[in-house]
Amino acid sequence: MPRSIDESFLALPLRPLADAALARARALGAEHADFRLERVRSANWLLRDARPAGSRDGTDTGYAVRVVHGGAWGFAAGVDMTMDAAARVASQAVEMAKLSARVIAAAGSDERVELAPEPSHGERTWVSPYEVNPFDVPGAERIELLADRSARLLAGEGVSHVDTRLWAVQENKFYADTAGTVTTQQRVRILPELTATNVAPDGRFDTMRTLAPPAARGWEYFTGTAWDWDGELARIPGLLAGKLAAPSVEAGAYDLVIAPSNLFLTIHESIGHATELDRALGYEAAYAGTSFATFDQLGSLRYGSEAMHVTGDRTAEHGLATVGYDDDGVEAQSWDLVKDGVLVGYQTDRRTAALTGAARSNGCAFADSPAHVPLQRMANVSLQPDPAGPDTDGLISRVERGIFIEGDGSWSIDMQRYNFQFTGQRFFRIENGELAGQLRDVAYQATTTDFWGAMEAVGGPDTYVLGGSFMCGKAQPGQLAAVSHGCPSALFRQINVLNTTQEAGR
Repeated sequence: MPRSIDESFLALPLRPLADAALARARALGAEHADFRLERVRSANWLLRDARPAGSRDGTDTGYAVRVVHGGAWGFAAGVDMTMDAAARVASQAVEMAKLSARVIAAAGSDERVELAPEPSHGERTWVSPYEVNPFDVPGAERIELLADRSARLLAGEGVSHVDTRLWAVQENKFYADTAGTVTTQQRVRILPELTATNVAPDGRFDTMRTLAPPAARGWEYFTGTAWDWDGELARIPGLLAGKLAAPSVEAGAYDLVIAPSNLFLTIHESIGHATELDRALGYEAAYAGTSFATFDQLGSLRYGSEAMHVTGDRTAEHGLATVGYDDDGVEAQSWDLVKDGVLVGYQTDRRTAALTGAARSNGCAFADSPAHVPLQRMANVSLQPDPAGPDTDGLISRVERGIFIEGDGSWSIDMQRYNFQFTGQRFFRIENGELAGQLRDVAYQATTTDFWGAMEAVGGPDTYVLGGSFMCGKAQPGQLAAVSHGCPSALFRQINVLNTTQEAGR
């Protein structure tokens, strides 16, 4: 069915507010100004053992004006939907820019804000690809399906409890700037998640959750064939019982075959954040640090093996970071970050692109609410498959002694995105090219370049899955962004594996 912008959003005085704000900013001498009006609806529905256990459904609506005046940024936000109020917010943004300029001058800096050029795109509308908006599904129907899925998992042998969560977001955004770009966009995303708990008679317990990633899809994701829900719910009880009975791993060096359900998070932390240009330049240092992949190494840093091809992408179908236009008014694009194992690009917004002399931003500006200033945020950063690569079983067949890993767990990485440790949900011994039962207490540890340098092979397109998270944090005050990371299964040679129970006891 055709998708369109929510009529209730279009009923807001979008253009009159933008016109009033931009006219005031121009009159006060702003070199650049943009207006952004957002309405973000976010809801969670929770079930415990197939019974409703809580819900939250809230909407954040407001607008912001951002200016460059006197070579400095200014920003202000408001909620009063009148033209006079919008003009006042623009005046406040200009005053903030003037104050910033004085502070910068007092600090002895002559740095001025410059923006990489971007053509005017005129008036554009963009809607993310989905079939059924989750917010259009009757509440009783939504809870009935969640309860049914929960009950089926709860009926599995050995399953003591099931926790179910459905998280849905509808994000509407109107943008206009003094260059003449006007965009109206709507994004819908959904995260269904079921977690089973097995409590053994001796009091030991463990958990296992579904591997279905969050996606920029609608209600059809939970009811259709995009994910094999029936198969996964049927497998979890047996896998969970096997995990509870599995032996603890012996620490040492192992070959690893890592599934996309785990590898996406390693990509996020060790490549996604490390190739954000504001981190690489040292402009983002307060929240989780900078980056080892500094700008002077562009074109020369050996990030990984020649099998490594990583892209940044704001256009991937069903990607959580996919948009039509970013919060700088830049059209969505895709580009290379790592090619043949060498660092060849970064993620940029118009400000960071201009700092390095780039001809254009690749469209990575985003603010998570109307009250927050846009930041340079992560695109869909993805490891590309080998067009002629093997399936996952083919990768496993190459391993004499190793571990196959599925599902994300806990993680830790240093401030420069260099030294890290990751766990997972499901671990299987590999012996002589075949799976040989489950393991427990596994974590893998490496430096970023050693890890990706040890990647011998990636799987073919049939192994590729677009994973992701609703909860990527950055900045102070903190902002959250949803982002996807696609990847195939991949084979890594001789990675250091830790036993998490032994590490915890040290």
